[in-house]
Amino acid sequence: ARQPEAQSLDMRRAAALARRESADSWSAEPPALEVSGKTDQLHRNDGSREYEIGLAAPLWLPGERASTAALADAEVRTSTSRTLAAQLRTAAAVRAAYWDWQRARIDVLVARERLANARELTSDVSKRVRAGDLARADQHQADGALATAEAALAEASGAFASVEQQVRSLTGVTPAPAAEGFPVAEAEPVPATPSAPEVGHPAVAELRDRAELAQRSMNLAGIQGRANPELRLATTRERGASGESWQQTVTVGVRIPFGSDTRNRARVASASAEAIEAESQLRLERERLATEVDTARVRVESARTLVASAERRAQLAHESRGFFQKAFRLGETDLPTRLRIELEAAEAERQVARTRIELAAAVSALRQAMGLLPE
Repeated sequence: ARQPEAQSLDMRRAAALARRESADSWSAEPPALEVSGKTDQLHRNDGSREYEIGLAAPLWLPGERASTAALADAEVRTSTSRTLAAQLRTAAAVRAAYWDWQRARIDVLVARERLANARELTSDVSKRVRAGDLARADQHQADGALATAEAALAEASGAFASVEQQVRSLTGVTPAPAAEGFPVAEAEPVPATPSAPEVGHPAVAELRDRAELAQRSMNLAGIQGRANPELRLATTRERGASGESWQQTVTVGVRIPFGSDTRNRARVASASAEAIEAESQLRLERERLATEVDTARVRVESARTLVASAERRAQLAHESRGFFQKAFRLGETDLPTRLRIELEAAEAERQVARTRIELAAAVSALRQAMGLLPE
């Protein structure tokens, strides 16, 4: 809805279809009406009169009509593929902004959890300080950990607000978090053959259609080496002097202009340059896409391994925190150890949440490299 290329697609397609329809007409340009009159009234005034009315129609050059139709067909395909490629580029921007938003959101959730644990710890320390089990210095350490958690939450909230504004400016809406707190990832595409990225990929299709359009333009420019000939059909009514009878004649003629290779050379050279550039870009884009898909697949596998490792670490950190929480309440461990365990557990939770986001983002990047729109 907000994409400029999508909004102008109908008009571009209508223009290409209009050019296609013009290629079906019998004349290269619309016919012209010619009307003229001749009289001797201004000097001798013998009654000599001559009136002529006719039509002049430009004719197609040999092969020009078929080349014009082929060029119009290529323009129709190019307008469609150009919009699809622009949609894919827009999808890349939306995907990047969306996963940045998810990363920032996870940071806020983890920071809130860390703050809640810090408050619980501060409450426990305060009770033990009042009971005389801990010193005032331990209270200061707990308060410092609480202040650090509050600062981390404020920093994460600020980053989240900034990323959220970027998403809103790009899409016009703010994405809603999933009910369970974790975003719904895109479906991982099935393994494809090495040549699969070239089949139906919007970026490749756009460049392929652009190359074809440039080739059609070059062919047409080569045919249009001179102006179009004109077919002229006219009728003349005349008399030599007053009192004479009117005479009627019909004129049929053809006007054939001479060609000029110098004037047409610039058009052919420009069209040839466009064709060469489009072909080169198409070749480079195919190589880039093949490399990008391979890299994206490796990234997905690496992210999946990291998720498994992070989940294992988070599970161990969670169990260790439970052990040390109980030991701290019983006075069997000191506060610095408890603070270190809390920090390690918070970092493990943050890592597992981030790795899950990175896995989903890697799958999204793989779909982007394969030319698939978000689902």
